[in-house]
Amino acid sequence: MQVLLGIFLYFMVYPDVSHQMDSGYYKYEEEQTSTTTTPGVPLEHTSLRGPYFDTTASKNVTALVGKTAYLNCRVRNVGNRTISWVRHRDIHLLTVSGYTYTSDQRFSCLHKPQNEDWTLQIKYPQKRDSGIYECQVSTTPPIGISMYLSVVEPITQVIGGPDMYINKGSTMNLTCIIKHSPEPPPAIYWLHNTEEINYDSPRGGVSVITEKGDVTTSYLLIQQAELKDSGKYSCSPSNADVASVY
Repeated sequence: MQVLLGIFLYFMVYPDVSHQMDSGYYKYEEEQTSTTTTPGVPLEHTSLRGPYFDTTASKNVTALVGKTAYLNCRVRNVGNRTISWVRHRDIHLLTVSGYTYTSDQRFSCLHKPQNEDWTLQIKYPQKRDSGIYECQVSTTPPIGISMYLSVVEPITQVIGGPDMYINKGSTMNLTCIIKHSPEPPPAIYWLHNTEEINYDSPRGGVSVITEKGDVTTSYLLIQQAELKDSGKYSCSPSNADVASVY
């Protein structure tokens, strides 16, 4: 009876913790720090819950090349445990609490006292920084949550370029698409040669339609095309490179 009672208490004190080492993701229930019971009071009301992750945030983060990236890890009931960030590609310890443990000073952990957020900051990210990063808590055994960072460079393209031919008197329809942008460009400028196109010019018949989304599309429409409308047309998003057509 003593042996069986010992086994029962072990499973009451240490909840099930399963690990998926290939993905770096630890699935956990909770850490019980007290098993003292009071007559007539359920065990869950007298035990204290250990650290656990707020899993409502997205596990996929997209950042622009050269623009600071942030991976946020929110941990509840952290207590006196430490929070670490690890890069999976080379199993490299990047930060522990507020200290950086890598010679690459682009990496740092942002945290304010009494705050539950531990944010990995990566300055001047490059495409090579894409991959899995894990936020770990120093429980026994450790628990962690993985996030995937995609560092992308927006692509701007004018469909049908680089050379296009339009008949005189027809409607010119130039289509510009912007892909791989974390957010739609706040503004898109169209230029004719080196001058920004004025949609309210006396010429008339010039308009732009823009549809924003995961892929942003901007249509430049010029009715009754004339010889003077020939030349270089450029699509210039405010957060991506310029693309041109002739």
